[in-house]
Amino acid sequence: MNRYVFEFIGTFFLVFTVGMVSIDPAVPDGFAPIAIGTILAVMIFATGHISGGHLNPAVTLGVFIRGKISLNHAAIYWVVQLLAGVVAALVVGLMKPALPASTQVGSIDVVSAFLAEFLFTFALVFVVLNVATAKATDGNSYFGWAIGFTVLVGAYAVGGISGGVFNPAVALGGSIMNMFAWSNIWLYLVAQLLAGVAAAYVFRFAHPGE
Repeated sequence: MNRYVFEFIGTFFLVFTVGMVSIDPAVPDGFAPIAIGTILAVMIFATGHISGGHLNPAVTLGVFIRGKISLNHAAIYWVVQLLAGVVAALVVGLMKPALPASTQVGSIDVVSAFLAEFLFTFALVFVVLNVATAKATDGNSYFGWAIGFTVLVGAYAVGGISGGVFNPAVALGGSIMNMFAWSNIWLYLVAQLLAGVAAAYVFRFAHPGE
């Protein structure tokens, strides 16, 4: 049970931070990715020793295909992570009752946004698998920052194209907070989950002994 509680807590604070710094933010323009990358890193450090610090259904899918978690545990992780995204969105709504009247990321180019979400979700899952699950990097002290900085860089690089989501729990929570259009949620989910699968198979190809 501890692993599920930790996944909920870590995912909650990630989605909560995304909402708080992105909706009428008190932080200056351009600083939101720093807050988001940092909370992801510290929550991974805080939860990694119990749950693995996935905090992202796409990461859990990659870890499952990589062979480090069973299907039963993965399925519960997905439920917990998505639930945490919903709860975080509701709490943001209580603290910021004036949610955006129109979606912050509404009209997007489907091809460009799909590619952006696929590429940086791939990068994220690829980094997670290599710094947090590979035998060669076992016990390192930098895994949380490597993962957090991947999201930070992705948000700066393609945030203007897709919103820089890279996480189905963030896509769900963000849609509830009216950050993303519900009509685009399929794009985020498909691109992110496909990226998790692709990253896992690249890892397996490069690490046949694992």
